[in-house]
Amino acid sequence: MLLLGNVFWGLSFPVIRAVEMANAAWVPAGSWFVVAYTIAPRFAIALAIVLVVQARGGYGMTRREFSQGAILGFFGAGGILLQNDGLRFTAASTSAFLTQFYAVLIPIWLAIRTRRNPGAFVWVSCSLVLTGVAILGRFDWSAMRLGRGEVETLGSSLFFMGQILYLEDRRFAGNRGSKVTLVMFVGLAFFFGLLAVASAPSARALVAPWMSPSWLGLTLTLGVFCTVGAFSIMNAWQPKITATEAGLLYCTEPIFASAMALFLPAIFSQWAGIAYLNESATLNLAVGGGLVTLANVLIQFRRPEPAKNAP
Repeated sequence: MLLLGNVFWGLSFPVIRAVEMANAAWVPAGSWFVVAYTIAPRFAIALAIVLVVQARGGYGMTRREFSQGAILGFFGAGGILLQNDGLRFTAASTSAFLTQFYAVLIPIWLAIRTRRNPGAFVWVSCSLVLTGVAILGRFDWSAMRLGRGEVETLGSSLFFMGQILYLEDRRFAGNRGSKVTLVMFVGLAFFFGLLAVASAPSARALVAPWMSPSWLGLTLTLGVFCTVGAFSIMNAWQPKITATEAGLLYCTEPIFASAMALFLPAIFSQWAGIAYLNESATLNLAVGGGLVTLANVLIQFRRPEPAKNAP
């Protein structure tokens, strides 16, 4: 199920890029509004869908479900905002590499907190993931510098790490993923909606995109598959595995993104009237994707922790 969620997130990369290019037709490409109005509508649509789906059963929830949803919304908002803004000031390959840094940060944090070495399988898998993502993104160490884009992208990785860890938090065991997702979407739609209104250059910029069938279609794709689908899967199924496994598994996202970028841009360009070129299949995709896949297979062979004796 989490692999399916990664398919949806991989789809989001070419779709978001196409939406940003379409938004640029109404406002300057470097505007904060382009970022905000790519994110806000997807969560507004996602919230509307979740409200309709849950209407029959009611919106009642426990205090723990509300708390977890609010916490996940906070970490999600921070990560998405920093990642999207950081991408304006650094190379895409650098952004892809630094965003996945939580794959290493999670086992390091857990090792410090529990004062226990997670084991060789975890560290080898982390190394394989980072190497694979670096190859996928054609990461150039000589071009690495800690400017605004790099700092913001590292910050987004910390927020995403918090999101993953709080989904594993045993204090929230038994929470219903659907209710947690509802609270999360309310917070994200409200936050990015305010940001979009505050950064809009004019009222027309807020209304005009909704008159475009191509923009609306792309945004609906983001809202239905890449938001409702992906986050519902994440919130419901990630608690069933460890945070370390989840962090490594989420690094398959660039593989699906790279594969879809081979053919979707041309389709989106013809549909939306934008100039978005297909990417090419390269050795980087095969080698980088292979290393990430190997890491996720390898982590399954680690020795399970012994069961604790009952008091």
